[in-house]
Amino acid sequence: MIGQILSREYYHNRLSEYLLCLAVLIGGFLAVKALQSLVSRRLAAWAEKTPTPFDNFLVERIRKTAIPLAYLGIAQASLRILNLTPRVERIIDMAGIVLLAFLAILFTVALVRFSFREYLRKQGEDASRDRALKGVVNLANALVWIIGVLFMLDNLGFRISTVVAGLGIGGIAVALAAQTVLGDLFAYFTILFDRPFEIGDFVIVGDHMGVIERFGIKTTRIASLGGEQIVISNKDLTDSRVRNYKRMARRRVVFRLGVTYQTPAKALQEIPGIVAGIFLEIEGAALDRVHFFSYGDFSLIFEIVYYVEGNDYTKYMDIQQAANLKIFEEFERRRIEFAYPTQTLYLNRDGKA
Repeated sequence: MIGQILSREYYHNRLSEYLLCLAVLIGGFLAVKALQSLVSRRLAAWAEKTPTPFDNFLVERIRKTAIPLAYLGIAQASLRILNLTPRVERIIDMAGIVLLAFLAILFTVALVRFSFREYLRKQGEDASRDRALKGVVNLANALVWIIGVLFMLDNLGFRISTVVAGLGIGGIAVALAAQTVLGDLFAYFTILFDRPFEIGDFVIVGDHMGVIERFGIKTTRIASLGGEQIVISNKDLTDSRVRNYKRMARRRVVFRLGVTYQTPAKALQEIPGIVAGIFLEIEGAALDRVHFFSYGDFSLIFEIVYYVEGNDYTKYMDIQQAANLKIFEEFERRRIEFAYPTQTLYLNRDGKA
């Protein structure tokens, strides 16, 4: 009786073949599930012992890509037990190709994202650079999806040569029409990888100065000292001379002061020592030199050069203010007069020409 029931045919397959297909499908799924639980624990324990993050990425991709591939392989193998019509076999094959292409695209996209994040981590970048990288990641993801879909269509039997040729001709036309946009895009990659500045850096670009707020695929935005936002195209930015004060290791300061021509020679000789003693008392400043620089129109000019560690502008101004006050106090105590613009008129009292 049971043998007769199992021998009955439905759609060119015996009932026993359907049961065998179902048994292979369920048994394979259970085996993969058990293997997944066992292997996942061991792989996770192995990944925790290694210092590199690539193994963590690999374990995650095995869970999200390899396991679905195993399920797909078991489903394909179980269905091959049955005698299927060519049309049904074609549908199953197409479904397998679509799922396989989809998983491959997801894996490639994840690998691209992981590679960019690892690049930033090794470069010691912060969250602001990670946000700036989103444009590149999105562009790379779009390219991966386009290429993946084209390969999938090609494997499904569609003729994509005409489409690819059309895309090539259209791409040339778009490139010619959007040269400025492409120039800004390439400049964006230059900024991203060459790193002439970071978000938060104080820069001077031509006549503009301010703090870098963000930079995108086409433009960079700078918050000026006046409060307004300055938008500069990336190509204009990379073609300009950018002065980045955030990366200043120390600031070189040069200033001059003038004393009157009536100052005695002995006092002129003492001025370099006076200024040097003043800078010894100022913390954070390193004096380089003090020299009697030149004879001015109405003053004897001394040039003073010193260094301030770091790039803090407020610290520099505090040191400059302290130096000016101490120099003024010391010159006043020694009766050394500062010069200011003056004119001397000589009158001829005899009235002779």
